[in-house]
Amino acid sequence: MSRTTARYLAGGVAVVLAVTGLSGAAAADTTPAATPTGSAVVVENNAFLQNAATNGVVIVPLPNAGVSYDVTKGLSTSLPVTGGSVNLRGYYGNATLDGSLLFVDVQTGKSVLFEQLAFSADRWRLTGVPDGATAPVPLLRPAGIQESSQSGTTQSLTASNLTLDTTGAQYLDTQLNTTFFTGGQSVGSFSFTFNG
Repeated sequence: MSRTTARYLAGGVAVVLAVTGLSGAAAADTTPAATPTGSAVVVENNAFLQNAATNGVVIVPLPNAGVSYDVTKGLSTSLPVTGGSVNLRGYYGNATLDGSLLFVDVQTGKSVLFEQLAFSADRWRLTGVPDGATAPVPLLRPAGIQESSQSGTTQSLTASNLTLDTTGAQYLDTQLNTTFFTGGQSVGSFSFTFNG
């Protein structure tokens, strides 16, 4: 075999190896990431529920939210995580949530539906986009004693209190033509789990 032929053969092998290596890397890069799992759980305590009912206000969780009631804790609404990326300790990222929340004032006959629910670690708020709108409204804020932890890819947050965001309270009062909602008003408690 001549030196020139050997050079061409070595060059060809190098090209084949390079292409093989690149195609393997490209295949690995296009592998879809696993969809995150978890949930945001809003607990409306009995004091808030009774106060809201007295003022003619009802909050209705809609699919695919899970709902349960405990006589001592109150009404729990579980909103499944459907996507996003969150770093709780770094206070950044957003987790998209399934389900929607319907706020109704039976005295005024007005209602507002919040869809595209999300937990924003940037703003430390549960947000929702009103039906027919595009911008999210901050609704609820974890407060009180807050504890966050991480085990592997699972991050968790618990808050002993959950309060109405001032902007969200003003928005609700305007839309429902009521004066029931106030910023900082205690709703109950909150927990959030994100695995992904």
